[in-house]
Amino acid sequence: MFGDISGMMGKLKEAQQKVEETKKRLDTVLVDESSSDNKIKVTLTANRKIKAISIDDSLLNDAEELEDYLIITLNKAIEKASQINENEMAIAAKSGMPNIPGMDMFK
Repeated sequence: MFGDISGMMGKLKEAQQKVEETKKRLDTVLVDESSSDNKIKVTLTANRKIKAISIDDSLLNDAEELEDYLIITLNKAIEKASQINENEMAIAAKSGMPNIPGMDMFK
């Protein structure tokens, strides 16, 4: 009725391994984002870890302006990284999942 339980368990373990491999790989995928005038540039991984921030000297005299630039640019970069992360993790999870009737949650 439920098929080969050990086969399904093997597939689940395989899916978990693919997810872990994808997490590691996403640490090497870099996302670059810049403010519209290129005064702020940020780089982060697809796992949303900040790797670099570059700030134009003209922003160093105005803390409020600098904060605004950082918030906007970091949020855009995090959004891009999150989209990449979610797409890649869904693919990894789906690829190793066993075919269980009624459990087609990744469509």
